[in-house]
Amino acid sequence: METTDRNDPDLHKEKQNGQNEKYLVLSKEEIDKGFIRPYRSKYVHDACGVETTMNSVGICETYARDPKFYGATYCCGCNKHLPVEEFKWSDGQVVGS
Repeated sequence: METTDRNDPDLHKEKQNGQNEKYLVLSKEEIDKGFIRPYRSKYVHDACGVETTMNSVGICETYARDPKFYGATYCCGCNKHLPVEEFKWSDGQVVGS
């Protein structure tokens, strides 16, 4: 689930699998300003080699509009959030760059 509310209490609630109940995304108005990076939905964790697919359009769009918006992202192999610098998009570019 997604929210644009930085004060949403579910942003800090973690599911059993280590993912958050909700993730912060940019508003529709901000997304509508256009992407500065390609829309991507898959990245690989350098340490474990597992590819994670994001099912949230809002998170994918947020990365495309503002690549530095997130400081960490979720790894399906490690089942936890880790610094974005540890991940590469499927095309090889470092996440968050």
